[in-house]
Amino acid sequence: MSQFNQPLGGNDMPRFGGPATMMRLPSQDTAEGLDACFVGIPMDIGTSNRPGTRMGPRQIRDESRMLRPFNMATGAAPFEKLQVADIGDVPINTFDLKKSVEIIADHYRGILGHDAVPLTLGGDHTLTWPILRAMKEKHGPVALIHVDAHADINEHMFGETVAHGCPFRRAWEEDCLINDKVFQIGLRGTGYAPEDFDWARDKGWTVMQAEECWYKSMAPVMDRIRDQIGDAPVYVTYDIDSLDPAFAPGTGTVEVGGLTTIQGLEIIRGCAGLNIVGCDLVEVSPPYDPSGNTALIGANFLYEMLCVLPGVA
Repeated sequence: MSQFNQPLGGNDMPRFGGPATMMRLPSQDTAEGLDACFVGIPMDIGTSNRPGTRMGPRQIRDESRMLRPFNMATGAAPFEKLQVADIGDVPINTFDLKKSVEIIADHYRGILGHDAVPLTLGGDHTLTWPILRAMKEKHGPVALIHVDAHADINEHMFGETVAHGCPFRRAWEEDCLINDKVFQIGLRGTGYAPEDFDWARDKGWTVMQAEECWYKSMAPVMDRIRDQIGDAPVYVTYDIDSLDPAFAPGTGTVEVGGLTTIQGLEIIRGCAGLNIVGCDLVEVSPPYDPSGNTALIGANFLYEMLCVLPGVA
């Protein structure tokens, strides 16, 4: 019998039954004793357009029920090497975004205090800022792989400095990031000025707009990114709206001309070998996802993130 937690198999319980946890894994209250953990942040009070991401973690968990423990493409077997569980959701204050930021940061201090790698089910993208704040306290400034349709570097939104369009400006202000090791992939759409993406470039970040990704494999891009990051601690944040809405319509701020699911897999699998200290998958909005496919893609991507953690890949 394995010494590690295992997902509940489909031959032991029908896929539509069993625990409502990520991959039907065992649950526990804290990250104590874990190498990695799935944790939800059911929040949409930072969104600026369509709401609904507060339901994202629950739907991602539900759509994860078909996932099996062995990665047939990469050969990764994370549940043979890591102790993993679902530790539930962060108890945000759904009436106060600023308080929720502090609650999230404190919650992740606890997770990192147990030396577990958090894999976060979002939730709107505001949540990445307080996580990066906790990461800095644990690891120092980190490298960042940020896959998104939007740069999320606004100075403010409607006069507010805390919103899902601002997290990476706030993280930069708090020196959470290693500037020459920040990569933004998939940015696209309309803007307010030609220089909308240039603020990041001026800080030394690498910005790869979606048009540069069209018709291409992302494997060579990831080779270059791995070389540039080296052995630095790295955080991976994946906004589901980086994908074209043909694949992932269930999100709040859709943009045309996005990445494919194959490119998304190439990006995540291309992180293998990096010193990953945390990951998130954000902006799944179930009310706009009638087929469940957006959440299903999110669940698969989170599993792929687990498969590239140190000690697995």
